Amino acid sequence: MQLGARGIAVLDAPVSGGVMGAQAGTLTFMVGGEGADLDRARPVLQAMGRNVFHAGIAGNGQAAKVCNNLLAGISMIAVSEAYTLGQRLGLDPATMRDIVSTSTGSCHALVNYPPVPGLVPNVPSSREYRNGFAADRMLKDLRLAEQAALETRSSLPLGTLATALYGLFCGGGSGDLDYSAVIRMIEGATSPAARA
Repeated sequence: MQLGARGIAVLDAPVSGGVMGAQAGTLTFMVGGEGADLDRARPVLQAMGRNVFHAGIAGNGQAAKVCNNLLAGISMIAVSEAYTLGQRLGLDPATMRDIVSTSTGSCHALVNYPPVPGLVPNVPSSREYRNGFAADRMLKDLRLAEQAALETRSSLPLGTLATALYGLFCGGGSGDLDYSAVIRMIEGATSPAARA
């Protein structure tokens, strides 16, 4: 905090919301730093985002982002598995989304960011998995979560598995695609979506 001693304010302010959120001005900011410094910066952040949260001391914005992306990565894998199983059991993906979105399995990845193309316009899956949050970046954040877990002696059994799965996906040359494209790996080479 040498900068603070020199009168220089520092905030860490990672975002959630991706390209769509940036374009719509609906990003969520997770801000670490002094509250008074955030108050001064808030008008700038609110010009780009709908939600501005004070996460605590400097560094806590990044901590919130790592935890959020840990959950987002795990959730996307779970949603991809559910959609794949549902399709193989004969469920129409749109019908499944309608049912599960009002049931206990509902989550952001299913309702607002589905990995199945055509269910929601303008999400990466409906744009050939382009212009979203790249799987390489999700893998980077999952690895940051693993490092934080080691440092805090926390257990991340699902996070570790998600990291391994995204590692395989990115290692296969798909790291530049949106992280929702992981459904292609889950579906396997014999599925229509994987052949498309």
